[in-house]
Parts: sequence; C-alpha cells; structure tokens
Amino acid sequence: MNVKRGDCVKYIGSSREQVSWGNNSDPDGILVKGKEYVVADTEVHTSHTKLVLAGYDGKYNSVSFMKCG
Repeated sequence: MNVKRGDCVKYIGSSREQVSWGNNSDPDGILVKGKEYVVADTEVHTSHTKLVLAGYDGKYNSVSFMKCG
C-alpha cells in the first residue's frame, strides 16, 4: 500500500504479531475497526511501514489499514 501524508486510511484490525513486528504501537482501545483516519506521517523501513495518524499518538503498522475509497 502506497500512502502519504494527508491520505485517508481505514483501520481493518491487527494481530499481536503485526503489533510486535518492528515495535509498533498497540491500537487496542485506541483505534476503532472500520473507522477512517488521516495519515499525518509515514515511516518507511525495509520490511514494513509505520503510519502516524492525525490526532493520535503512536506509530501503527500499515498492514492494519487499507486506503479509503
């Protein structure tokens, strides 16, 4: 998934492994499955990408999201 600052993404859920991989932030109790969020920043690594969401602390694994639309 190719996302950039300002893009809309929908949270589709995450597994323990997706959270643990690369020391991502845990979305449990913070993000709502099916809700749309705005990407504030991205952090690209060799094997995964982290998303920073506008208005939320933390960095979340991009595989937990799909682009809106």
